[in-house]
Amino acid sequence: MNRYLLLISLLFSVINLVQADAGVHVEVTNGNKMLETINKDIVNINTQQLKEILDKDPYTVLIDVRTRDEIVQLGAIRRGQNHNIVRGWLEFQIGEHAVNYDTPIIVYCGLNLRSPLATKTLMNMGYINVKNYSDGYFKWKEAGLSITVSDKALKSALYSLPIKVDEGVYSAIGATQPATYENGNHNNNLSFIVTTDGVLVFNAGGSYLLAKALHDEIKKVTNQSVKHVVFENAQGHAILGAPYWKEQGANIIAHKLTLETIVKKGDEIYQRAERRLRDKIVGSAAIKPDQIFDDGLSITMGNTVIELMHLGASHSPDDVQLWLPAQKLLISGDSAFNERLLPILGHTDTQGWIETWDKIEALEPNIIIPGHGAPTDLATVTKFTKDYLVYMRSEIEKVLDKDGGLNEAYAIDQTRYHDWGTYNELYRQNASRMLKQMEFE
Repeated sequence: MNRYLLLISLLFSVINLVQADAGVHVEVTNGNKMLETINKDIVNINTQQLKEILDKDPYTVLIDVRTRDEIVQLGAIRRGQNHNIVRGWLEFQIGEHAVNYDTPIIVYCGLNLRSPLATKTLMNMGYINVKNYSDGYFKWKEAGLSITVSDKALKSALYSLPIKVDEGVYSAIGATQPATYENGNHNNNLSFIVTTDGVLVFNAGGSYLLAKALHDEIKKVTNQSVKHVVFENAQGHAILGAPYWKEQGANIIAHKLTLETIVKKGDEIYQRAERRLRDKIVGSAAIKPDQIFDDGLSITMGNTVIELMHLGASHSPDDVQLWLPAQKLLISGDSAFNERLLPILGHTDTQGWIETWDKIEALEPNIIIPGHGAPTDLATVTKFTKDYLVYMRSEIEKVLDKDGGLNEAYAIDQTRYHDWGTYNELYRQNASRMLKQMEFE
């Protein structure tokens, strides 16, 4: 790709030399004059028009031409159609998102300085349905419309600080986006329960630094020591902070299948996180739990009865849940999702997950802290979890009945979910993996 940029640069140099030799006078302009001229040639839309277009057409491609640093520090429009292509790479990367010449495209930046130029560039490339969002990102944010940020707690390693969910129950809600360097691997919920006889933490955190940051917040709530830490499963964001908790003298608890996975794949889990977190991985490790259980484990801490459960296969074979019967509060782990698209992993049993859901419903929880997304109720997590699984399995069955393959699976209409977090990263992967799994059911 650097060769293409070099060729373009050389071409302009040759043109300038030829013009100079021919005595051609090339008038120098400035950015403001260019914008004035270009704005006469492009279609500009305001905030209300952008919102209406995105609401009506999930296939519109929204391009943010700001830099990665700007987006990390200031946020971006939270819509499923949104993609980031830095302006300098627009010509080379737009084809990944807009395959056809008539694909509807809307371009934006922060203050409407770069986006008009980018819009004109796309028009010059042959795209005929391009618009410029002339209000810019800051006007969208000022209007109170949905945005996404990479770090809500800039002074903490946590993505966001813990909130009180119910009496004695707190949760630091992770980013509803993939784990990144910016969110520090805090893209799941880290919860804790304060009792009269110590604290229980659900999820060790995705790094030593995250675990310490969570403990710093726990200390603001109580002087009680952390006695137990529970792994929700064997994923990196659930286990890699365990060394910190061991230093505090906590008892690490996990399902027996979690232990098996750590023994077999602990190094791989760590290395995958290391590539993402780089310097933020310091002190982290995939260590074995101190205590394991199978179907369930009851823990009494002071006046609080805590039930750890393994209700069956779901997102992962070893997913566990925490139930507070007195409060009818469920910390579901990755058995329930909210606000984002759930991932289908290689070991995910989608049919078993639906069957496990019947057991979750039988608990009749008043409050659910899901594995990902804000605390909510049963109806909401059902929409984001069971209903999505049922719909996708039904659509995959139709593909298989017609002897279809991956192309047909990719073509399943998932646009109703396009505003959910992680949609762009997961919707094709989910269709592919469900097809491969259901072929052998």
